[in-house]
Amino acid sequence: MAKGDFRLSDVVLDESIGRASPDVEHERAVAIFDLLEENVFEPVGHDGGPYKLTLSIAEKRLVFDISLENGDKVATHLLSLTPFRRIVKDYFMICESYYEAIKTASPNRIEAIDMGRRGVHNEGSQTLQDRLKGKIEMDFNTARRLFTLFCVLYWRG
Repeated sequence: MAKGDFRLSDVVLDESIGRASPDVEHERAVAIFDLLEENVFEPVGHDGGPYKLTLSIAEKRLVFDISLENGDKVATHLLSLTPFRRIVKDYFMICESYYEAIKTASPNRIEAIDMGRRGVHNEGSQTLQDRLKGKIEMDFNTARRLFTLFCVLYWRG
């Protein structure tokens, strides 16, 4: 099948994710929009989509429930949240530093913090790719967008 068939066309957050403040809900919507705008998402061993991804949380695991647009089930994968705790914590800490720095810090300081933020974001994206290896293949940019959504799921505002 054509590579265009290996993509997400919809992402749904199950009620187990929980609702958040209007600001956080907005950030979640933006993260989903960015992910859907451009992605490569290939459940290993499947002929092609496009796919609908429903995310939920069960027993401290992120559940990836993948189906075709018509609702036919493709796969379900569970991802332990434990390996991401430190990365997400570091990411939020450095983002907080970045937002404080843009108020008063020098451009060089802001750039240095932003480089650190991108580094932690890349680490989280790579961890996500590694944890899904053999289950779901995706390019690094898709992993970055999915990690952004992952972080927003943690954020309560």
